[in-house]
Amino acid sequence: MLKKSVVEHTLEAALETGADFAELYVEQTKRNHIAMVNGQVETALGGLDYGAGIRLFCGNRVIYAFVNDTSEENLVRTAREMASTVKGTHLLRLPDWKTRQWQNINPIFVLPDDVEKRKKADYLAAASAAAFAYDPAITQTRTGFLDVTKNVLVANSEGVWAEERRVRSRFTVEAVASSATEKQSGHLGPGGSVGFELFDQINVEDTAREAARIAMTMLGAKPCPAGKMPVVIDNGFGGVIFHEACGHGLEATAVARNASVFAGKLGQQIASPLVTAIDDGTIPNGWGSANMDDEGTPTRRNVLIENGILKTYLVDRMNGRKMGAAVTGSARRENYRFAPTSRMTNTFLAPGDSTPESIIADTPYGLYAKQMGGGSVDPATGAFNFAVLEAYIIRNGQICEPVRGATLIGKGAEVLMQIDKVGNNLKRAQGMCGSISGSIPTDVGQPMIRVKEMTVGGRG
Repeated sequence: MLKKSVVEHTLEAALETGADFAELYVEQTKRNHIAMVNGQVETALGGLDYGAGIRLFCGNRVIYAFVNDTSEENLVRTAREMASTVKGTHLLRLPDWKTRQWQNINPIFVLPDDVEKRKKADYLAAASAAAFAYDPAITQTRTGFLDVTKNVLVANSEGVWAEERRVRSRFTVEAVASSATEKQSGHLGPGGSVGFELFDQINVEDTAREAARIAMTMLGAKPCPAGKMPVVIDNGFGGVIFHEACGHGLEATAVARNASVFAGKLGQQIASPLVTAIDDGTIPNGWGSANMDDEGTPTRRNVLIENGILKTYLVDRMNGRKMGAAVTGSARRENYRFAPTSRMTNTFLAPGDSTPESIIADTPYGLYAKQMGGGSVDPATGAFNFAVLEAYIIRNGQICEPVRGATLIGKGAEVLMQIDKVGNNLKRAQGMCGSISGSIPTDVGQPMIRVKEMTVGGRG
Protein backbone atom coordinates (compact mmCIF):
# COMPACT_ATOMS: atom_id res chain seq x y z
CA MET A 1 0.00 0.00 0.00
CA LEU A 2 3.00 2.24 0.66
CA LYS A 3 6.62 1.88 -0.39
CA LYS A 4 8.82 0.55 2.38
CA SER A 5 11.03 3.61 2.06
CA VAL A 6 8.04 5.87 2.86
CA VAL A 7 7.16 3.75 5.89
CA GLU A 8 10.76 3.76 7.09
CA HIS A 9 11.19 7.52 6.75
CA THR A 10 7.91 8.11 8.60
CA LEU A 11 8.83 5.88 11.53
CA GLU A 12 12.37 7.28 11.70
CA ALA A 13 10.93 10.79 11.95
CA ALA A 14 8.56 9.64 14.68
CA LEU A 15 11.47 8.27 16.73
CA GLU A 16 13.79 11.29 16.42
CA THR A 17 13.09 12.74 19.87
CA GLY A 18 13.22 9.55 21.92
CA ALA A 19 9.83 7.85 21.65
CA ASP A 20 10.21 4.19 22.60
CA PHE A 21 7.69 2.87 20.07
CA ALA A 22 6.27 4.07 16.75
CA GLU A 23 3.59 2.55 14.55
CA LEU A 24 2.10 3.34 11.15
CA TYR A 25 -1.35 1.98 10.24
CA VAL A 26 -2.55 2.39 6.63
CA GLU A 27 -6.03 1.47 5.47
CA GLN A 28 -8.07 1.48 2.27
CA THR A 29 -11.74 0.56 2.63
CA LYS A 30 -14.34 0.10 -0.08
CA ARG A 31 -17.93 -0.08 1.16
CA ASN A 32 -21.19 -0.80 -0.68
CA HIS A 33 -24.70 -0.82 0.76
CA ILE A 34 -28.07 -1.47 -0.85
CA ALA A 35 -31.25 -0.95 1.20
CA MET A 36 -34.85 -1.63 0.23
CA VAL A 37 -38.14 -0.60 1.79
CA ASN A 38 -41.12 -2.77 0.85
CA GLY A 39 -39.14 -4.34 -1.97
CA GLN A 40 -38.15 -1.03 -3.57
CA VAL A 41 -34.61 0.33 -3.57
CA GLU A 42 -34.31 3.20 -1.10
CA THR A 43 -30.53 3.68 -1.16
CA ALA A 44 -27.63 2.27 -3.15
CA LEU A 45 -24.40 3.75 -1.84
CA GLY A 46 -20.73 3.06 -2.38
CA GLY A 47 -17.58 4.77 -1.22
CA LEU A 48 -13.82 4.55 -0.80
CA ASP A 49 -12.02 5.65 2.37
CA TYR A 50 -8.24 5.91 2.57
CA GLY A 51 -5.89 7.17 5.23
CA ALA A 52 -3.25 6.42 7.83
CA GLY A 53 -2.75 6.65 11.57
CA ILE A 54 0.56 7.27 13.33
CA ARG A 55 1.04 6.31 16.98
CA LEU A 56 3.92 7.00 19.38
CA PHE A 57 4.60 5.66 22.87
CA CYS A 58 6.79 7.32 25.44
CA GLY A 59 6.46 5.20 28.56
CA ASN A 60 2.73 5.05 29.22
CA ARG A 61 2.02 8.19 27.23
CA VAL A 62 0.36 7.84 23.81
CA ILE A 63 0.33 10.34 20.93
CA TYR A 64 -1.93 9.58 17.98
CA ALA A 65 -2.69 11.39 14.71
CA PHE A 66 -4.38 10.44 11.46
CA VAL A 67 -4.13 11.81 7.93
CA ASN A 68 -5.81 11.37 4.55
CA ASP A 69 -2.77 12.56 2.62
CA THR A 70 -0.29 9.67 2.69
CA SER A 71 2.40 11.33 0.62
CA GLU A 72 5.87 10.87 2.07
CA GLU A 73 6.17 14.58 2.69
CA ASN A 74 2.97 14.76 4.72
CA LEU A 75 3.56 11.56 6.68
CA VAL A 76 7.09 12.60 7.68
CA ARG A 77 5.95 16.12 8.60
CA THR A 78 3.11 14.74 10.73
CA ALA A 79 5.44 12.26 12.44
CA ARG A 80 7.92 15.06 13.26
CA GLU A 81 5.16 17.26 14.68
CA MET A 82 4.09 14.39 16.92
CA ALA A 83 7.68 13.68 17.92
CA SER A 84 8.14 17.31 18.94
CA THR A 85 5.86 16.65 21.93
CA VAL A 86 8.15 13.84 23.15
CA LYS A 87 11.37 14.19 25.15
CA GLY A 88 12.46 10.64 25.65
CA THR A 89 15.77 8.92 26.29
CA HIS A 90 15.44 6.15 23.69
CA LEU A 91 17.13 6.73 20.35
CA LEU A 92 15.84 3.71 18.50
CA ARG A 93 16.89 2.51 15.09
CA LEU A 94 14.53 0.54 12.91
CA PRO A 95 15.38 -3.17 12.85
CA ASP A 96 15.08 -5.28 9.73
CA TRP A 97 11.49 -5.91 8.72
CA LYS A 98 9.91 -9.13 9.95
CA THR A 99 7.08 -9.75 7.52
CA ARG A 100 4.28 -11.65 9.21
CA GLN A 101 2.74 -14.46 7.21
CA TRP A 102 -0.12 -16.82 7.98
CA GLN A 103 -2.55 -19.23 6.42
CA ASN A 104 -5.61 -17.15 5.59
CA ILE A 105 -8.50 -18.10 7.91
CA ASN A 106 -11.06 -16.18 5.85
CA PRO A 107 -10.96 -17.49 2.26
CA ILE A 108 -13.16 -15.47 -0.12
CA PHE A 109 -14.72 -17.19 -3.13
CA VAL A 110 -16.82 -14.43 -4.74
CA LEU A 111 -15.80 -10.81 -4.22
CA PRO A 112 -18.98 -8.76 -3.71
CA ASP A 113 -17.45 -6.06 -5.92
CA ASP A 114 -17.59 -8.50 -8.84
CA VAL A 115 -21.36 -8.99 -8.49
CA GLU A 116 -23.85 -6.75 -10.28
CA LYS A 117 -26.02 -4.55 -8.06
CA ARG A 118 -29.13 -5.98 -9.73
CA LYS A 119 -28.29 -9.47 -8.48
CA LYS A 120 -27.84 -8.14 -4.95
CA ALA A 121 -31.16 -6.30 -5.18
CA ASP A 122 -32.93 -9.45 -6.41
CA TYR A 123 -32.07 -11.25 -3.17
CA LEU A 124 -33.38 -8.33 -1.12
CA ALA A 125 -36.62 -8.18 -3.13
CA ALA A 126 -37.15 -11.94 -2.67
CA ALA A 127 -36.73 -11.56 1.09
CA SER A 128 -39.24 -8.72 1.19
CA ALA A 129 -41.79 -10.75 -0.78
CA ALA A 130 -41.37 -13.72 1.55
CA ALA A 131 -41.98 -11.57 4.63
CA PHE A 132 -45.10 -9.99 3.15
CA ALA A 133 -46.42 -13.43 2.16
CA TYR A 134 -46.06 -14.71 5.72
CA ASP A 135 -49.16 -12.88 6.99
CA PRO A 136 -51.39 -10.00 5.82
CA ALA A 137 -50.55 -8.16 9.05
CA ILE A 138 -46.97 -7.62 7.84
CA THR A 139 -47.18 -4.00 6.68
CA GLN A 140 -43.57 -3.02 6.08
CA THR A 141 -40.23 -4.62 5.29
CA ARG A 142 -36.68 -3.34 5.27
CA THR A 143 -33.93 -5.41 3.67
CA GLY A 144 -30.27 -4.61 3.13
CA PHE A 145 -26.92 -5.94 1.97
CA LEU A 146 -23.59 -4.50 3.11
CA ASP A 147 -20.19 -5.52 1.79
CA VAL A 148 -16.85 -4.12 2.93
CA THR A 149 -13.38 -4.76 1.53
CA LYS A 150 -10.63 -3.40 3.75
CA ASN A 151 -6.90 -3.52 2.98
CA VAL A 152 -4.67 -2.92 6.00
CA LEU A 153 -0.94 -2.40 6.56
CA VAL A 154 0.67 -2.25 10.01
CA ALA A 155 4.36 -1.45 10.42
CA ASN A 156 6.12 -0.56 13.66
CA SER A 157 9.48 0.19 15.20
CA GLU A 158 9.88 -3.38 16.40
CA GLY A 159 10.19 -4.48 12.77
CA VAL A 160 6.67 -5.81 12.33
CA TRP A 161 5.36 -5.58 8.77
CA ALA A 162 1.89 -7.09 8.41
CA GLU A 163 -0.71 -6.77 5.65
CA GLU A 164 -4.19 -8.19 5.24
CA ARG A 165 -7.26 -7.94 3.03
CA ARG A 166 -10.52 -8.23 4.99
CA VAL A 167 -13.84 -8.86 3.26
CA ARG A 168 -17.14 -8.87 5.15
CA SER A 169 -20.72 -9.29 3.94
CA ARG A 170 -24.00 -8.98 5.83
CA PHE A 171 -27.67 -9.39 4.93
CA THR A 172 -30.33 -7.71 7.11
CA VAL A 173 -34.11 -8.01 7.16
CA GLU A 174 -36.74 -6.35 9.31
CA ALA A 175 -40.47 -7.11 9.19
CA VAL A 176 -43.09 -4.91 10.84
CA ALA A 177 -46.48 -6.32 11.89
CA SER A 178 -49.35 -3.91 12.54
CA SER A 179 -52.77 -3.99 14.15
CA ALA A 180 -55.25 -1.18 14.72
CA THR A 181 -53.45 -0.15 17.91
CA GLU A 182 -49.79 -1.15 17.72
CA LYS A 183 -46.77 -2.22 15.71
CA GLN A 184 -44.13 -4.86 16.45
CA SER A 185 -41.02 -5.79 14.52
CA GLY A 186 -38.66 -8.70 14.00
CA HIS A 187 -35.08 -8.27 12.84
CA LEU A 188 -32.26 -10.61 11.76
CA GLY A 189 -28.82 -9.88 10.30
CA PRO A 190 -26.63 -12.87 9.37
CA GLY A 191 -23.15 -12.18 8.03
CA GLY A 192 -19.50 -13.16 8.14
CA SER A 193 -15.99 -12.57 6.86
CA VAL A 194 -17.17 -13.95 3.54
CA GLY A 195 -17.89 -12.73 0.03
CA PHE A 196 -21.08 -12.99 -1.98
CA GLU A 197 -21.09 -16.71 -1.21
CA LEU A 198 -22.96 -15.61 1.92
CA PHE A 199 -26.12 -16.18 -0.11
CA ASP A 200 -25.12 -19.81 -0.65
CA GLN A 201 -24.90 -20.22 3.12
CA ILE A 202 -28.22 -18.64 4.11
CA ASN A 203 -31.74 -18.74 2.68
CA VAL A 204 -32.96 -15.15 2.51
CA GLU A 205 -36.62 -16.16 2.23
CA ASP A 206 -36.46 -18.39 5.33
CA THR A 207 -34.65 -15.62 7.20
CA ALA A 208 -37.33 -13.12 6.19
CA ARG A 209 -40.11 -15.46 7.26
CA GLU A 210 -38.44 -15.86 10.65
CA ALA A 211 -38.30 -12.07 11.06
CA ALA A 212 -42.00 -11.93 10.15
CA ARG A 213 -42.78 -14.69 12.65
CA ILE A 214 -41.11 -12.76 15.46
CA ALA A 215 -43.07 -9.63 14.57
CA MET A 216 -46.38 -11.50 14.41
CA THR A 217 -45.72 -13.34 17.69
CA MET A 218 -44.99 -10.13 19.56
CA LEU A 219 -47.97 -8.33 18.00
CA GLY A 220 -50.37 -10.56 19.91
CA ALA A 221 -48.32 -10.77 23.11
CA LYS A 222 -49.48 -9.50 26.50
CA PRO A 223 -47.26 -7.32 28.74
CA CYS A 224 -44.55 -9.22 30.59
CA PRO A 225 -44.98 -9.67 34.36
CA ALA A 226 -42.31 -8.11 36.57
CA GLY A 227 -40.36 -9.63 39.44
CA LYS A 228 -37.49 -11.95 40.30
CA MET A 229 -37.65 -15.31 38.54
CA PRO A 230 -35.59 -17.92 36.70
CA VAL A 231 -34.70 -16.79 33.18
CA VAL A 232 -33.85 -19.13 30.32
CA ILE A 233 -31.86 -17.29 27.62
CA ASP A 234 -31.69 -18.97 24.24
CA ASN A 235 -28.65 -19.42 22.05
CA GLY A 236 -27.28 -17.12 19.35
CA PHE A 237 -27.96 -13.48 20.08
CA GLY A 238 -28.63 -14.36 23.71
CA GLY A 239 -24.84 -14.10 23.99
CA VAL A 240 -25.18 -10.32 23.97
CA ILE A 241 -25.74 -10.58 27.73
CA PHE A 242 -22.22 -11.95 28.27
CA HIS A 243 -20.71 -9.63 25.65
CA GLU A 244 -22.07 -6.46 27.20
CA ALA A 245 -22.40 -7.23 30.90
CA CYS A 246 -19.18 -9.26 31.26
CA GLY A 247 -17.06 -9.17 28.09
CA HIS A 248 -16.36 -5.43 28.19
CA GLY A 249 -15.23 -5.82 31.79
CA LEU A 250 -12.58 -8.31 30.62
CA GLU A 251 -11.05 -5.89 28.11
CA ALA A 252 -7.78 -4.31 29.24
CA THR A 253 -9.26 -0.98 28.16
CA ALA A 254 -11.20 -1.06 31.44
CA VAL A 255 -8.99 -3.38 33.50
CA ALA A 256 -5.82 -1.28 33.14
CA ARG A 257 -7.68 1.71 34.64
CA ASN A 258 -9.10 -0.46 37.44
CA ALA A 259 -12.49 0.47 35.99
CA SER A 260 -13.73 -3.11 35.76
CA VAL A 261 -15.45 -5.24 38.34
CA PHE A 262 -13.12 -8.06 37.22
CA ALA A 263 -9.83 -6.17 37.74
CA GLY A 264 -7.35 -8.01 39.95
CA LYS A 265 -9.30 -11.29 39.89
CA LEU A 266 -7.11 -13.52 37.70
CA GLY A 267 -7.21 -17.06 39.02
CA GLN A 268 -10.35 -16.44 41.05
CA GLN A 269 -13.77 -17.97 40.59
CA ILE A 270 -15.97 -15.31 39.02
CA ALA A 271 -18.63 -17.55 37.46
CA SER A 272 -20.49 -20.79 37.94
CA PRO A 273 -18.29 -23.88 37.37
CA LEU A 274 -20.56 -24.57 34.37
CA VAL A 275 -19.30 -21.44 32.59
CA THR A 276 -16.42 -21.39 30.11
CA ALA A 277 -16.17 -18.19 28.05
CA ILE A 278 -13.99 -17.80 24.96
CA ASP A 279 -13.00 -15.00 22.62
CA ASP A 280 -11.72 -16.49 19.36
CA GLY A 281 -10.58 -14.28 16.50
CA THR A 282 -9.46 -17.32 14.46
CA ILE A 283 -12.86 -18.88 13.68
CA PRO A 284 -12.83 -19.43 9.90
CA ASN A 285 -14.96 -16.78 8.16
CA GLY A 286 -16.33 -15.53 11.49
CA TRP A 287 -17.91 -12.07 11.50
CA GLY A 288 -15.28 -10.84 13.97
CA SER A 289 -12.38 -12.93 12.62
CA ALA A 290 -9.14 -11.67 11.09
CA ASN A 291 -5.66 -13.03 10.52
CA MET A 292 -4.18 -10.23 12.60
CA ASP A 293 -5.40 -7.54 14.94
CA ASP A 294 -4.99 -3.84 14.22
CA GLU A 295 -1.51 -3.78 15.79
CA GLY A 296 -0.27 -6.53 13.44
CA THR A 297 -0.39 -9.25 16.12
CA PRO A 298 -1.82 -12.61 14.95
CA THR A 299 -5.30 -13.22 16.36
CA ARG A 300 -5.81 -16.20 18.62
CA ARG A 301 -8.26 -18.15 20.74
CA ASN A 302 -8.36 -16.70 24.26
CA VAL A 303 -10.06 -18.68 27.01
CA LEU A 304 -11.27 -15.91 29.31
CA ILE A 305 -13.10 -18.01 31.88
CA GLU A 306 -12.60 -21.75 32.32
CA ASN A 307 -14.99 -23.69 34.54
CA GLY A 308 -15.80 -20.46 36.33
CA ILE A 309 -12.15 -19.39 36.89
CA LEU A 310 -10.90 -16.12 35.35
CA LYS A 311 -7.92 -17.07 33.15
CA THR A 312 -6.99 -13.96 31.17
CA TYR A 313 -8.04 -10.57 29.89
CA LEU A 314 -8.12 -9.22 26.33
CA VAL A 315 -4.95 -7.14 26.07
CA ASP A 316 -3.64 -4.61 23.55
CA ARG A 317 -0.11 -3.22 23.37
CA MET A 318 -0.46 -0.02 25.45
CA ASN A 319 -2.71 -1.45 28.13
CA GLY A 320 -0.41 -4.46 28.27
CA ARG A 321 2.39 -2.07 29.18
CA LYS A 322 0.35 -0.61 31.98
CA MET A 323 -0.66 -4.03 33.31
CA GLY A 324 2.60 -5.89 32.70
CA ALA A 325 0.65 -8.34 30.55
CA ALA A 326 1.35 -9.91 27.16
CA VAL A 327 -0.77 -8.92 24.17
CA THR A 328 -3.54 -11.33 23.15
CA GLY A 329 -4.18 -10.31 19.52
CA SER A 330 -7.18 -8.25 20.62
CA ALA A 331 -6.36 -4.70 19.47
CA ARG A 332 -9.10 -3.39 17.17
CA ARG A 333 -10.34 -0.11 15.72
CA GLU A 334 -13.13 1.00 13.40
CA ASN A 335 -10.70 2.67 10.99
CA TYR A 336 -7.53 4.76 10.81
CA ARG A 337 -9.24 7.67 12.58
CA PHE A 338 -9.12 5.70 15.85
CA ALA A 339 -6.18 4.45 17.90
CA PRO A 340 -6.59 0.72 18.63
CA THR A 341 -7.48 -0.71 22.01
CA SER A 342 -8.50 -4.10 23.39
CA ARG A 343 -11.81 -5.32 21.97
CA MET A 344 -13.75 -8.57 21.57
CA THR A 345 -13.83 -10.53 18.28
CA ASN A 346 -16.05 -13.65 18.36
CA THR A 347 -17.06 -14.08 22.01
CA PHE A 348 -19.19 -16.95 23.27
CA LEU A 349 -20.00 -19.28 26.12
CA ALA A 350 -18.90 -22.86 25.47
CA PRO A 351 -21.62 -25.54 25.25
CA GLY A 352 -22.52 -27.69 28.23
CA ASP A 353 -24.24 -31.06 28.64
CA SER A 354 -27.92 -30.14 29.01
CA THR A 355 -30.38 -30.31 26.15
CA PRO A 356 -32.64 -27.31 25.54
CA GLU A 357 -35.67 -29.54 26.14
CA SER A 358 -34.40 -30.65 29.54
CA ILE A 359 -33.66 -27.05 30.61
CA ILE A 360 -37.21 -25.95 29.80
CA ALA A 361 -38.73 -29.07 31.35
CA ASP A 362 -36.77 -28.50 34.58
CA THR A 363 -38.11 -24.93 34.98
CA PRO A 364 -41.47 -24.84 36.81
CA TYR A 365 -41.93 -21.12 36.22
CA GLY A 366 -39.86 -18.37 34.61
CA LEU A 367 -39.16 -16.31 31.53
CA TYR A 368 -37.89 -17.72 28.25
CA ALA A 369 -35.88 -15.02 26.41
CA LYS A 370 -35.65 -16.26 22.84
CA GLN A 371 -34.35 -13.09 21.16
CA MET A 372 -32.37 -10.37 22.93
CA GLY A 373 -32.39 -6.68 22.03
CA GLY A 374 -30.19 -3.73 22.92
CA GLY A 375 -29.43 -2.23 26.31
CA SER A 376 -26.85 -0.45 28.42
CA VAL A 377 -24.06 -1.49 30.79
CA ASP A 378 -21.55 0.12 33.15
CA PRO A 379 -18.25 -1.82 32.82
CA ALA A 380 -17.06 -0.55 36.21
CA THR A 381 -19.92 -2.28 38.02
CA GLY A 382 -21.28 -4.68 35.41
CA ALA A 383 -24.79 -3.29 35.98
CA PHE A 384 -26.92 -3.82 32.88
CA ASN A 385 -30.40 -3.30 31.50
CA PHE A 386 -31.41 -5.26 28.38
CA ALA A 387 -34.61 -5.44 26.34
CA VAL A 388 -35.94 -8.81 25.23
CA LEU A 389 -37.35 -8.77 21.69
CA GLU A 390 -39.10 -12.14 21.88
CA ALA A 391 -40.09 -13.71 25.21
CA TYR A 392 -42.45 -16.32 26.62
CA ILE A 393 -43.64 -17.43 30.04
CA ILE A 394 -42.56 -20.90 31.18
CA ARG A 395 -45.12 -22.81 33.23
CA ASN A 396 -44.81 -26.36 34.53
CA GLY A 397 -41.81 -27.02 32.30
CA GLN A 398 -43.47 -25.82 29.11
CA ILE A 399 -43.13 -22.72 26.94
CA CYS A 400 -46.50 -20.96 27.10
CA GLU A 401 -47.82 -17.55 26.02
CA PRO A 402 -45.62 -14.85 24.47
CA VAL A 403 -45.05 -11.64 26.43
CA ARG A 404 -43.68 -8.29 25.33
CA GLY A 405 -41.86 -5.42 27.00
CA ALA A 406 -39.58 -7.68 29.04
CA THR A 407 -36.37 -6.18 30.41
CA LEU A 408 -33.53 -8.04 32.11
CA ILE A 409 -31.86 -6.12 34.93
CA GLY A 410 -28.83 -7.12 36.95
CA LYS A 411 -25.05 -7.19 37.31
CA GLY A 412 -22.78 -9.25 35.10
CA ALA A 413 -20.74 -10.72 37.94
CA GLU A 414 -23.90 -11.86 39.72
CA VAL A 415 -25.44 -13.36 36.59
CA LEU A 416 -22.28 -15.40 35.91
CA MET A 417 -22.55 -16.99 39.36
CA GLN A 418 -26.28 -17.63 38.97
CA ILE A 419 -26.02 -19.76 35.80
CA ASP A 420 -27.16 -23.25 36.78
CA LYS A 421 -27.87 -24.84 33.37
CA VAL A 422 -25.83 -24.70 30.15
CA GLY A 423 -27.19 -26.26 26.97
CA ASN A 424 -25.45 -28.15 24.19
CA ASN A 425 -26.75 -26.00 21.31
CA LEU A 426 -24.08 -23.34 20.77
CA LYS A 427 -24.96 -20.76 18.13
CA ARG A 428 -23.39 -17.42 17.22
CA ALA A 429 -24.99 -14.23 15.90
CA GLN A 430 -23.58 -11.07 14.34
CA GLY A 431 -23.62 -7.54 15.67
CA MET A 432 -21.73 -4.25 15.86
CA CYS A 433 -19.97 -3.18 19.05
CA GLY A 434 -19.20 0.43 19.95
CA SER A 435 -16.43 1.60 22.26
CA ILE A 436 -13.63 4.16 22.41
CA SER A 437 -12.01 2.80 19.22
CA GLY A 438 -15.23 3.03 17.23
CA SER A 439 -17.79 0.54 15.94
CA ILE A 440 -16.48 -2.90 14.98
CA PRO A 441 -18.04 -6.21 13.84
CA THR A 442 -18.30 -8.77 16.64
CA ASP A 443 -19.90 -12.17 17.01
CA VAL A 444 -21.84 -12.99 20.16
CA GLY A 445 -22.98 -16.48 21.04
CA GLN A 446 -23.89 -19.09 23.57
CA PRO A 447 -25.91 -22.24 24.02
CA MET A 448 -29.18 -21.98 25.91
CA ILE A 449 -28.50 -21.09 29.55
CA ARG A 450 -30.63 -20.77 32.66
CA VAL A 451 -30.03 -18.07 35.26
CA LYS A 452 -31.70 -19.31 38.42
CA GLU A 453 -32.85 -15.84 39.45
CA MET A 454 -32.91 -12.49 37.66
CA THR A 455 -34.86 -9.28 37.99
CA VAL A 456 -37.34 -9.01 35.11
CA GLY A 457 -38.91 -5.66 34.35
CA GLY A 458 -42.34 -5.55 32.75
CA ARG A 459 -45.80 -3.99 32.89
CA GLY A 460 -47.88 -7.13 33.33
